[in-house]
Amino acid sequence: MIGETQKIPQATSKRLPLYYRFLQNFANSGKKRVSSSELSEAMKIDAATIRRDFSHFGALGRKGYGYDVHYLVDFFRQTLDQDEVTDVALIGVGSLGNAFLKYNFHKNHNTRIVVAFDPKAPSDGEEMSGIPVFHPDMIKEKIKELGIDLVILSVPSRVAQEVTDQLVEIGIKGILNFTPIRLAVPESVRVHTIDLSVELQTLIYFIKNDVKDSHM
Repeated sequence: MIGETQKIPQATSKRLPLYYRFLQNFANSGKKRVSSSELSEAMKIDAATIRRDFSHFGALGRKGYGYDVHYLVDFFRQTLDQDEVTDVALIGVGSLGNAFLKYNFHKNHNTRIVVAFDPKAPSDGEEMSGIPVFHPDMIKEKIKELGIDLVILSVPSRVAQEVTDQLVEIGIKGILNFTPIRLAVPESVRVHTIDLSVELQTLIYFIKNDVKDSHM
């Protein structure tokens, strides 16, 4: 459903899963209603930003009352299609890929890795952390067989674009890219890149500048 809300800013869209997670926590603790300031304190997001994000979806709350927790949980569940399970393929079972297999989105019940690929695996497959792992020669056959649209890519940089080209040819719609390579894909394929080294350098930059600012 989230893909249908074209007018929703990208920054807002990225925060929706966070809202859903924190609202679930409130609901699980027995809380019936919550204010934007309470959400702000829990999430460390400015209350005005929360109200602005929510306003894109109409009147989700009432002035003087706040937001009904269970209503919002149901709303964001439907908005994020949380009732529909999405099967994911993992390509590259190195250290990071292995961690993905062991975790396999245990806290996110609507997403699961159902198959993985690695050059060290045999063509007929082997099981790792309960997930079948095949040789990359089987990518086309298995992804089509399982009807997978989303892939996590954690392969060496030197083969990232080559593997991506293969995925595009198969018809993959989304790639979560954990390589530092900026992948070239057609407009029909969405790529989200998570470069851990860049994120770390950015964090170091902000820490150093926070220290400088505090001494000014």
